[in-house]
Amino acid sequence: MRRALERTQVVPVPIEAAFAFFAEARNLEVITPQWLRFRIVSAPETLERGSLLDYRLQLFGVPIRWRTEIVAWHPPHGFTDLQRRGPYPLWEHTHRLTAVPAGTEIYDHVSYRLPLEPLASLVAPLTVRLWLDTIFDYRRERVAALLQSGSSTAVEEP
Repeated sequence: MRRALERTQVVPVPIEAAFAFFAEARNLEVITPQWLRFRIVSAPETLERGSLLDYRLQLFGVPIRWRTEIVAWHPPHGFTDLQRRGPYPLWEHTHRLTAVPAGTEIYDHVSYRLPLEPLASLVAPLTVRLWLDTIFDYRRERVAALLQSGSSTAVEEP
């Protein structure tokens, strides 16, 4: 079963600044909750279509390795990354940026499938969906705080 997660927020910066923030791969570490122990293992200096990014994280002490590929790259309007190795049978994350009068609207759409379907459907609302909501809520808050402060590059987590 294909599932989706969507989030929209507006940040008070020009679209170019918002895109530059997301185009810096290391910023993914500072917008991910610390409890995941998320770290980028490898990423190119400059992202583009075809770029591969390797991450590691932990969930309940279990190490997880994850690789994504940038499969679409449309500066400054967005990009899509697709999981090539990781915990989901499908994980495709589209980041769309649109200039609006108040700054930039950031729209995230994640299309994913859970392992162990259909069994996963029984526990997903209390596990994976809750975790994803928590992660993306944190991400929204961090992105807003960092972009409102004028930061367009990675900063240390407080």
